Amino acid sequence: MNKWFAISLGTILGVSHLGMIGLIANRNQFPLVNLPVGDFTTYQVEADKEGYTIQYQANDPKVMEVNKDISKPAGFLGFGRAEVRTTEQYTMDGSRHMGGEEPGKLSAAQLKCIKAAGGGESTGAIVGASVATGFAPMLTGIPYVGWLASGWLVMFGQDVGSQIGGEITTTVKGC
Repeated sequence: MNKWFAISLGTILGVSHLGMIGLIANRNQFPLVNLPVGDFTTYQVEADKEGYTIQYQANDPKVMEVNKDISKPAGFLGFGRAEVRTTEQYTMDGSRHMGGEEPGKLSAAQLKCIKAAGGGESTGAIVGASVATGFAPMLTGIPYVGWLASGWLVMFGQDVGSQIGGEITTTVKGC
């Protein structure tokens, strides 16, 4: 019984030893490396029998830019045309750079756009409410809910005027 046990154990160890030698002999000399691949990555791999080197750069390019050619009215009463070329820079997350010095600080261009939008919205709200007030007497004749309908019309005119006014001023200011 001990004789068969020793023969079985020797055979198992011998076969497993030969299998390990075969795996080591047929092993690939180049390492398997998982390279991070994405839209904004660049890398260069050089590998030979002595080793390998990897040059990897994430977020490449770090800052991208968009150039726009804009033709807008200019001159006396807007009869002429002016060609304006703008360049905007952005990062891979899509945020636009407007020249702010520190993160969290607003630049002069951002402040100008915020002020323009606020002024346009308030002026548009006044104009929209005034226009809607002109039509409100037509609704006050409706029994029971006429006063409610006219108030709703004035508020609706104010909201629409606010949106239109904000859009117009930000477009005129170039925001």
